[in-house]
Amino acid sequence: MSDGGELTCQELVELVTDYLEGALSADDRHRFEAHLDGCGGCRAYLDQMRETILAAGGAAGADLDPAMRQRLMDSFRDWRSSRDV
Repeated sequence: MSDGGELTCQELVELVTDYLEGALSADDRHRFEAHLDGCGGCRAYLDQMRETILAAGGAAGADLDPAMRQRLMDSFRDWRSSRDV
C-alpha cells in the first residue's frame, strides 16, 4: 500500500480495520495518522468504527450458527468485490 503519497479518504476507509488491529506498516500508519490530523470527517469515521466495535464486542463469532457465519462472510465478499469493479 505504501507509495509515500498522501492518503485519500477512500484509502483510509479501506485501511481502518488494519489500523485498528495494528496491522499497518510503520509508513502506512504514519500516512494514516497524518491524514487524520487534517480530516475531521475521517476522524469522525474512525471514532464511529471504534464505537461500533465496542458496541458489538459482546457478539462473538463463535456464538454464530456456522451457516449464518458463512452467509455473512459471503455477503461481505460479494459487497467488497462489487466495490472493486
